[in-house]
Amino acid sequence: MINETLSKTLNDQLNYELFSAHVYLAIAGYCSGESLDGFANFFTVQAEEEKFHAMKIYKYMNDRNLRVTLSGMDTPQNEYASILDAFEHAYAHEQEVTRRIYHLSDLALNDREHATIQFLKWFIDEQVEEEAMFDSIISKLKRIDKDSNAFYMMDAEFAQRSFTPPATE
Repeated sequence: MINETLSKTLNDQLNYELFSAHVYLAIAGYCSGESLDGFANFFTVQAEEEKFHAMKIYKYMNDRNLRVTLSGMDTPQNEYASILDAFEHAYAHEQEVTRRIYHLSDLALNDREHATIQFLKWFIDEQVEEEAMFDSIISKLKRIDKDSNAFYMMDAEFAQRSFTPPATE
């Protein structure tokens, strides 16, 4: 049985995943305001992924007969100095998500809550991918610097990005 602390922390993470969607929609809004529709699409898709993550936790909590409660959220940052600044902000946000997932995993390990440990493995693997993706994009943005052709090629590439939920395991 999942104890109250682990249940509350899972619920907190569900709410943080929803907040993450707001963070990425805010960045998408910034990108749209800069007429960078491909970058805006990238972050809109990222927001969809975060909502998927929240619903994955929601389903798990319901399957374990845990009460889900939603909370209000802070206003995300809406202005950035540049696209690089926006991606660096997103990367730092993903690092915070990783820290929170690790904390959840530590709680589950301490409680020997094996089903939750197994459930969180998917999120740990996901965070490795998320951080690597943002790190790679930041490296590319730094490398292209003021090469407008490369920048707009990247914008066009991101315009093609879409979200397809992973197949149920």
